[in-house]
Amino acid sequence: MLVTKHQNTIDAAVKANHARTFYSHYPEHPKAYGEEAHAKGVQSYQQLLNKPFRQLLQTGETGWVGEEVSPYTQEVLGVTYPIFAIDDLIKKATAAGQQWGHTDVRERAAVLTETLERIKDYFFDIANATMHTTGQSFMMSFQASGPHANDRALEAIATGYHELQRYPSELEWEKPMGKTTIRLKKTFKAIPKGIGVVIGCSTFPVWNTLPGVYADLITGNPVIIKPHPRAILPIAIAVGAIQQVLQENGYDPHLCQLAADSSDNLIAKKLAEHPDVQLIDYTGSSAFGNYVESLPGKTVFTEKAGVNSVLLDSVKDLDAVIQNLAFSVSLYSGQMCTAPQNFFIPETGISTAAGHVSFNEVVQRFKDAVVALVTNPKMGPGTLGALQNEATAARVQEAQQLGGKVVLASTAVNNEEFSNARVMAPAILEVTSADNNIYEKELFGPVVLVIKTKDTAHTIQLAKQMARKHGAITCAAYTTDNATKEMIADEMNSVFTPVSFNLTGYIWVNQHAAFSDFHVSGGNPAGNASFTNQEFIIKRFVWVGNRELME
Repeated sequence: MLVTKHQNTIDAAVKANHARTFYSHYPEHPKAYGEEAHAKGVQSYQQLLNKPFRQLLQTGETGWVGEEVSPYTQEVLGVTYPIFAIDDLIKKATAAGQQWGHTDVRERAAVLTETLERIKDYFFDIANATMHTTGQSFMMSFQASGPHANDRALEAIATGYHELQRYPSELEWEKPMGKTTIRLKKTFKAIPKGIGVVIGCSTFPVWNTLPGVYADLITGNPVIIKPHPRAILPIAIAVGAIQQVLQENGYDPHLCQLAADSSDNLIAKKLAEHPDVQLIDYTGSSAFGNYVESLPGKTVFTEKAGVNSVLLDSVKDLDAVIQNLAFSVSLYSGQMCTAPQNFFIPETGISTAAGHVSFNEVVQRFKDAVVALVTNPKMGPGTLGALQNEATAARVQEAQQLGGKVVLASTAVNNEEFSNARVMAPAILEVTSADNNIYEKELFGPVVLVIKTKDTAHTIQLAKQMARKHGAITCAAYTTDNATKEMIADEMNSVFTPVSFNLTGYIWVNQHAAFSDFHVSGGNPAGNASFTNQEFIIKRFVWVGNRELME
């Protein structure tokens, strides 16, 4: 039944993966889900607060934990989650994986697509939970943790569906041998590698988690999700929905388990090091990511920190460029792995269609655009969102002690809806190319560095060096010269960094589209995996071929 129900969706997703043109199965605008959905979602979210979370179909808990605090209200959410012994999680995952690993890929894909349809029913619950754990605005929370996350999950399902049918399951093989013929029956099986663990982050607890979850599940592996202790609720709602569908269709809900923990008793390392865990997906800091990558005998997929650059050479319309970049650095207060940080500008300034503009004027106009955006009561708070944790706020406040010239000191921004919201305007510092001790590291959050270079060739050299040494997930470049454009593309691509050229208007370097953009290249220190290329899927199973002599 489910295969018939979802086959068109799966086929369309496979086609979209190959075509790379715009495709979205889940509409990104809240109004597409009905006029009452928003209000119902707020109500559903509020009914989860200050009580144990009961939507999971897991049993045998050893206690309850919960420490989430809203960046908007500064109030404790009061939701607690069951915790489980690691050996119990492993045992139940192993048992659940037996049936699932032998399930036909078409059935798997259909069941998993049905889980996404169930998650869709909770989009507004998840959006409010994301908003009050991560500090994202409501609209970003809805889109990133709802339709965009589901699209990324469907992308993983479609990639797995295609790869798992790359070879025939069985065939009769004949080899002529003169007067006789050798005949063999051959079977080809995609064998799942084993239990997967997906370690989530605090800023995008659903968008960064679902691709790994669905990549594990489509390839036949059970999965354990270890969320960040400060952002559990959004992914917990999703896991509850997944478990409901699995159970309704005759599968063990422990195929997908939530493994919550607390800041004073973290379990990520214990899970990662468990001998029965074969697959690990991780999003977060480079330090822990490097540790995960160093574990022997594990297949690991990481997204870590990078230093993203903006290269300014020449533009047609400087105002349009500046407006675009001001929004890019302000969006969710720079708490995106794709957010730009290092702005490289030649000391001689840049050329525009309206004439030459000096370095100082470019910087001034950029500052003015940021100030105009963040102080706009209608635009500012909704664009900035709120800072997810106190450490990011402290980093922004301390930024002016980093060195260089303070172009714009960060200040608190008032959110009229949430008076206690932790909101801060971006800090902008001007440094020289010699100040590599300042700009050669990720300053997560709303901190922007403007770096004065000798010329565009020097700019390219520095940006390439940053990507090679420290990793980069995005790079924005502005030039009206085709030769310069090709040079930037060649140099940045050589260190496995994609470039977005001349973006203005309603498209920003921060954004990556499912079914088209590869999120993280997997080729530089920012991470070793990519949403969603073939390697993200095929490393989770092994092709094994059997042969039998036919009479």
